[in-house]
Amino acid sequence: MAAPGPCSVSAALQEQLRHLTLQDFPCGLGSWNKSRFAAGRSSHGGQPGLWADPARQEEDVPLGEESPEALMELLKDQHSPWALPPGCSPQDQLLREMAVLEPKLVRGSSIFQVLRSLRIVDKGVEEVDAGLLQLQQLEELILSANHISRITSANLPRTLKVLELCCNAVADLQDLCAQPPPELQHLGLGYNRLCGPLQDKCLTAAFWPNLVSLDLSFNNFTDLLGLVSQLSSLEKLRILVLKGNPLALIPTYRGFLVDSLPKLSILDDIHVGFDERHQFLGLANQPELMRSEARVVVSIGDMKGVPDPRTLQQLADDSEFPVITYSYCVTYEFVEGEELDGGSSTEVTKICESLEGGTLHVDSSAQDTGETKSQQDPAATEEPKDSSAKVFITPGKPWENTINYSYRKEHIIKNLMGLKSYLVAGTIVSVVEEKVLSWPVEADPGGNIDTNKKAGRGQQKDGAKGPARKGKQKKKKSCELHSDPPIQKTLGTRKVPLEALLATEDLVTAVCDFGILITEKPPQPPSVEEKLSPQDKKKSKDKSKTPKAESKSQAKQKTSTSAKGKIRKKGSSVLEEGQGLQPAPLTVQFQMQLLRWPPAASTQSQESVATAMGSAQ
Repeated sequence: MAAPGPCSVSAALQEQLRHLTLQDFPCGLGSWNKSRFAAGRSSHGGQPGLWADPARQEEDVPLGEESPEALMELLKDQHSPWALPPGCSPQDQLLREMAVLEPKLVRGSSIFQVLRSLRIVDKGVEEVDAGLLQLQQLEELILSANHISRITSANLPRTLKVLELCCNAVADLQDLCAQPPPELQHLGLGYNRLCGPLQDKCLTAAFWPNLVSLDLSFNNFTDLLGLVSQLSSLEKLRILVLKGNPLALIPTYRGFLVDSLPKLSILDDIHVGFDERHQFLGLANQPELMRSEARVVVSIGDMKGVPDPRTLQQLADDSEFPVITYSYCVTYEFVEGEELDGGSSTEVTKICESLEGGTLHVDSSAQDTGETKSQQDPAATEEPKDSSAKVFITPGKPWENTINYSYRKEHIIKNLMGLKSYLVAGTIVSVVEEKVLSWPVEADPGGNIDTNKKAGRGQQKDGAKGPARKGKQKKKKSCELHSDPPIQKTLGTRKVPLEALLATEDLVTAVCDFGILITEKPPQPPSVEEKLSPQDKKKSKDKSKTPKAESKSQAKQKTSTSAKGKIRKKGSSVLEEGQGLQPAPLTVQFQMQLLRWPPAASTQSQESVATAMGSAQ
């Protein structure tokens, strides 16, 4: 964070000049160059200027003084203590050289007469004051990354040709258009707070007759037709930047601009060629195609790295119930579109799955990035998110080494401002595991399901009691199952940045890496010693008091059998153990595409989905 600076441009300029030390060695006037300027005239025929040749001034240098060439070397040598620190602007270097060759030009208020470019970046400037009018020769003014919200055009020099106000807080152009500099050729207003429809009325030739370059990127303009009707009056306009605005999300945005502004050479930092003009010819005469809506396609491909849930089932060998089924789905957040039902739930635990739309109306505040938690955990409840954001879910699929979803959904969004905010924030992608327990339903109509569950659990404990054949026959007859409510668990959550779609990119492809899932190890069965009764334990102790020779022979037999076992399992168990040391991380292929015009280009891009995902992985 930058240190707090002066509030006005004039104060920032004075502070900048003070740091340049234009009056101290090796700049300015002093004992190091007093004889050269003793006569009060410059060294080039009385005409001061930077064209004075230091080689000529090298001749007849008095003792104790430095030649202009030696002083210039002190400024340019990076190891010199008088060199400017790295990152200084060319303007600062030029002033230092001027202070060596013609120190009188930068003395006092005279410096204001020679400044043609002024660069004040990230200095906390809030006001463009009238002190700027002292710079009567100023042609370039760069005030990026400050805190300027309003610009009074009366305080701008009339000689100005370049005005850069990128990354400020400008929200109104009326004061700037009151008395704009008549010779202005470039106006930079990117990354501000401008929006229509009042602001686009200030962007006509009546205020900017000589404007060649205009940067309005990353503002909040939404009316493309209204803005183009104003910009079409700028006859000298050749460079236009509008990316990052909500209107740039419209599919026909670029084609409409290229056809509406035939003199445009560069649009959004991309050259406008002859082929592109021919492709979009006549689009400006079809305003019915300019719907103020965006189309976004979300695709989800393969999921890998899910542990096999069968390894976690610890049921009795002779038990068949409950029947446990697992399914896995992927969820992602998206801004609300017109095809969705309005209003989302404010409860984290309330999930309403739509059978047709496949949406989850669930508050996404429980899906923190990088944490694994259950959606049913009451401790995860937080403040509800904006109702304009919804969570979509893919169909659940059973476990496989590679789960292929082949999910594709097209969203139509008319709230372009909401879509821009969503893309800036990014989306949240999560993997959800759903576990369902199913129990047999008894034939007796008056039977209680809870009683059946207890009976099923009792069978697990007392499997040895009672006739086993009858139990098996009953299980075969009770083919109807009753399922408990699903138990949902979030295996992983990651944030996917989407801001590239606001620039010139139409496709964002990512492989969401959720890391390696650490599963709980199942409880190990009791050892043989734990199963023995106290009497058996005493007998085993007595047996342990056998001669040492016998124990040694038994130890040899054990080692030989264990070695044989290792050799037999060399191709299976050893390989499985090696695989366990390097488990695969949980990954999901995710893609979001902003559809553009013409449809052929978007179709071609859609066909390359699998290729893009494969290369990203």
